[in-house]
Amino acid sequence: MIASMFYYNPKDWILAIFRITKSETIMTLAPTLIFISLYSWGIVYLEVYYLKLSENSYAKDITIMHSLLGFAISMLLVFRTNTAYDRWWEGRKLWGSLVNNSRNLAIKLKVFLPAEDQGSRTFFRQVIPLYASALHKHLQKESTKLQLDEKPHPELPDFDNNPHVPNKVAESMIFKINDLYKNKIISGDQLIVLNDEMRSFTEICGACERIKNTPIPFSYSAFIKKFIFIYAVTLPFGLALSLGYFTIPVTAFIFYVLASLELIAEEIEDPFGTDINDLPMEKIADNIKRNVKDILT
Repeated sequence: MIASMFYYNPKDWILAIFRITKSETIMTLAPTLIFISLYSWGIVYLEVYYLKLSENSYAKDITIMHSLLGFAISMLLVFRTNTAYDRWWEGRKLWGSLVNNSRNLAIKLKVFLPAEDQGSRTFFRQVIPLYASALHKHLQKESTKLQLDEKPHPELPDFDNNPHVPNKVAESMIFKINDLYKNKIISGDQLIVLNDEMRSFTEICGACERIKNTPIPFSYSAFIKKFIFIYAVTLPFGLALSLGYFTIPVTAFIFYVLASLELIAEEIEDPFGTDINDLPMEKIADNIKRNVKDILT
């Protein structure tokens, strides 16, 4: 079952604090948090009971180092989150443009087409919403995501021979409009006016594919993950002598916060998936279908 976007009241603090959704990062991070907690316990035990170290410049130096690294990692995570949200918001704007262009095309066709030409009106009433539905399914296919991958994927349909359904739908609309022009049902000026909307369909599809096919560079994403992990596993060395066993929950919580920001960024950087925070493309496509039906009826 495909997950739908979760709608909520942003002013409802009780819901935000106490509601647990399927996208909660603590569920994903639970095994790592257990490992970090056990690891922290081992460091505390070694420093306090086995090595019997006392709080000295050694611990203070590590604490200062973590303070400096903490500032650096926070800047990286802010940039990472902002970049991921920009991709999500761009995807939402593209689908908003698809809604507007579909409505504009339907309105212009309603005006241009003769009232007695019910066949053409029925055709566009069915095909215009079909483009949004086809684009929704196209963006959620695994083959779409891997089109730019250098590695072969024999387990997936052949990219070259597999039809690009949104292009086929757009092609059928252009054929129909051109046929209307050749039969002198619409004029050349009206053909030019309709061309803007027709071009926008493939431009929106291409922009969505750019977001889908081009993730954050691997080196950058891998560096942040390594930075967070190294920061977390070295944190108990500076806290063990001053906090004792309180180091365990403190280290686990700090790792949870940092890793959660990275997980949230991973989820929203691809807004065309099936996660709870992804775009409600199916609902938008249904709205387009309803709007176009109302206009061309």
